[in-house]
Amino acid sequence: MSLAQILFYLLGAVILAATALAVTRHLPLHAVIYLVVSFFATALLFALLGAPLPAVLQVMIPAGAVMVLFLFIIMLLGRMELPANTRGARVWAGPVILALTSAIAGLSLLLRQGHMTEPSHPLAMAEGTAAQLGHFVYQNYWPAVEAVSLLFFVALAGALFLVKDMLLSPRKKD
Repeated sequence: MSLAQILFYLLGAVILAATALAVTRHLPLHAVIYLVVSFFATALLFALLGAPLPAVLQVMIPAGAVMVLFLFIIMLLGRMELPANTRGARVWAGPVILALTSAIAGLSLLLRQGHMTEPSHPLAMAEGTAAQLGHFVYQNYWPAVEAVSLLFFVALAGALFLVKDMLLSPRKKD
């Protein structure tokens, strides 16, 4: 079994575990942390498969912008009192293990990058630049791009509508 296959299965397991844990967590902050780990592992998987542009976009858009928006909304909705069993270092063991596994896989991918470009490597990198991809997407799929931007605007407006009373009224002291 080659290093690429080992990394593929390792990253796939991290993605599955982190996503399953994100869906099953009761506290939104814990779910967001697991989802960020899942997004970073997905970006590493894209890089492993020879697609650097989707890897960078995966880090910038879902793991960066969308998760910051989720954390902002969680903080804006108010401070929730954490149950006693969710405090302490033990709670962070799962995200730390999954994040370290992804980091080790990413480092080994970076260190072995020169050795994985032999002609025998089954997945060659696609030819094309980011500018060519941008021209293709905006020439052929511009209505879909505009629809996605409209959906993001509606989601932001909905989030503001949900918290408008909290924004307009002063916070009560605990």
